[in-house]
Amino acid sequence: MNTDLRKAADIAINTCMGVKKTETVLIVCDEPCREIGYELFNSAKNSSFETVLCEIEPRNSNGEEPPEQVSELLKSFDVALIPTSRSLSHTDARREASKNGVRIATLPGITTDSMVRTLSADYNKIAVLSRKVAEILTIGKSVNIKTDKGTGITLNIEGRSGLPDTGLNHSRGNFSNLPAGEAYIAPMENISAGNIVFDGSMAGIGILNDENIIVRVKDGLAWGFDGGECAKRLHSIMEPFGEAAFNVAELGIGTNDKAVISGNVLEDEKVLGTIHIAFGDNKSMGGTVGVASHLDGVITAPTITVDGKIIMEKGVLRIDS
Repeated sequence: MNTDLRKAADIAINTCMGVKKTETVLIVCDEPCREIGYELFNSAKNSSFETVLCEIEPRNSNGEEPPEQVSELLKSFDVALIPTSRSLSHTDARREASKNGVRIATLPGITTDSMVRTLSADYNKIAVLSRKVAEILTIGKSVNIKTDKGTGITLNIEGRSGLPDTGLNHSRGNFSNLPAGEAYIAPMENISAGNIVFDGSMAGIGILNDENIIVRVKDGLAWGFDGGECAKRLHSIMEPFGEAAFNVAELGIGTNDKAVISGNVLEDEKVLGTIHIAFGDNKSMGGTVGVASHLDGVITAPTITVDGKIIMEKGVLRIDS
């Protein structure tokens, strides 16, 4: 038995989800995340009234719906944890279950190393910081992002709500990733413009090392890709889903001080001092674009200005934590 993984699973079940003896818990996993699924199942059995483990076939893309039967099953539990190789976060199945009051944590692409490392974070501290950043985004109208590597983009966020990913899912309908630790918002569609240089990691690709991906954005859509094979691969992943997959869907700001860039975007996007911008589906965060694709890319050491006020300077948050 991996005692460190068991401890991380116990934190997920008891601290993050707050499972009670009167509650039912569903674990949905697939083969690549089976080990973690079973650890969560074993931990939940000790804390819940009833726990069920369901394994599905791996999805082909982040955002692809699970089987209809699983979608219905998901709505009938008090708590659900979903460690799968492809993300179910941005699916109608997850959204409908959340509306039904299910407390949900998705763990897309989670690895043992990542889970052990990041579940030891102080989630109460992360929650405070994530909420503060989310409040700033909610009040804001315009975000400008720059980096020394060439990122220069402006996003319109007026009328959209910033959301904190705290990892503390204790109330009906709460939803987060695990590991958690970010504040995020859906920019207004058809407006964003500028250049993005992804230098950390990219969903579907991994760590970028020295091969940055440069994406040119106009009218809220990614239309140009430069940077070698990684850029070509990103475009090829998005292309089958049509224009909606090129939508600038999300701006996220990492708040987890235990997270490191490992090539797993689930963790990478939570790293304190980084931001991520995603393309594709944004219905889960208040946007209007629904598509079976959501791809996050991580940017390191950014300077972020909201309505003329710097809130992060070269990767250092200028917010009281």
